[in-house]
Amino acid sequence: MSTSCLTRRQWLAAAVAAAAVAACAPVRQPARPGRLRLIGETTLAHRMQFRGTTVGGLSGLDFDPASGLWRALSDDRSDPAPARFYTLRLPLDGQRLGAPELLDVVTLRQSGGQPFPNRRQGGEVPDPEALRFVPGRNTLLWASEGDARLGLDPFVHEIALDGTHRRALALPTHLRMHAMPGTGPRDNLTLEGLAMAPGGQSIWVAMEAALQQDGPVPTPTQAGGPCRFTQLDMDSGLPLQQRAYLPDAIPRAPLVPGTYADNGVSEILMLDDHQMLVLERAYTTGLGNSLRLYQVDTRSGSNTLDHATLSPGNHQPMPKTLVADFSQLGLSRLDNTEGMAWGPTLAGRDGKPGNRTLVCVSDDNFNPAQVTQFVAFEFLESP
Repeated sequence: MSTSCLTRRQWLAAAVAAAAVAACAPVRQPARPGRLRLIGETTLAHRMQFRGTTVGGLSGLDFDPASGLWRALSDDRSDPAPARFYTLRLPLDGQRLGAPELLDVVTLRQSGGQPFPNRRQGGEVPDPEALRFVPGRNTLLWASEGDARLGLDPFVHEIALDGTHRRALALPTHLRMHAMPGTGPRDNLTLEGLAMAPGGQSIWVAMEAALQQDGPVPTPTQAGGPCRFTQLDMDSGLPLQQRAYLPDAIPRAPLVPGTYADNGVSEILMLDDHQMLVLERAYTTGLGNSLRLYQVDTRSGSNTLDHATLSPGNHQPMPKTLVADFSQLGLSRLDNTEGMAWGPTLAGRDGKPGNRTLVCVSDDNFNPAQVTQFVAFEFLESP
């Protein structure tokens, strides 16, 4: 297989021997005061076994304040076990992050009630990437990236807490896979982020990279083309509006030219009705991961929902502001972080609530050179 055909996961697996040490030891810089204060970090054992499943590939994370439970979505494409999410407890206060306690594993179901198949079996093979709890409905939303090679579209499904399918939400036509070369989503670079509006009336779904007709993927010398972020109405399930977001260039070039490197949107999270956090995750062979958190206002920029193609001059992307570079936050390592969620609010003073907690989880790709890492921060509303 040529290097141009290798996927991100295949490159990560192939680079274990060459990059294990470098990937485990990012460049450390002193933590700086800012909007994220590190509370703690913890990991799960590699290929941990739980109720007949292999725990790993955690790509989506969300918290239910009413129950105090967390849910973590595995991006396993029904290979080691059927597509699933885990329910867990995560001890967290302003001073420490405790070890996760797995409580249950829930199988995701197709509309007919069956578990999702894997690629050997064929059919509607999932690629789970994002998960959100829906307040007021006591349901969950999850997103799949689809598969261009299998002709499978990305999708967003609403499910019951037991994994039973409820409905599929409608995506714009341009986010579906297209047979025409140079048009539509790139394989494995589709729906990666999912954010719920505070009241639960709408959600935003984020593409990891630009559609083929919209622009290039990032390189070490060039920022990526515009990623489309689409708002969907929860009642009707229909698109409301869309914004364009420009990801950074890849922060570091590979040590060996021609080896794998990428950057893209790995998760989004609403700060309030309009302000959104966007996590960009980059990987460079031999150097490891980079993570940067940005803030955007979804009222800025132009509505691109009716644009078949995004080109310079026909739209205005959302301006973005850097919130944190994770390399400056004092973490022991940076890994393939793909899940991000608000946790419990910290205790305040004088009867006032404290700040929110922000928790991230990394997808280890079931790769022994990576880890399932939970990281907790105190989020400061202003520096």
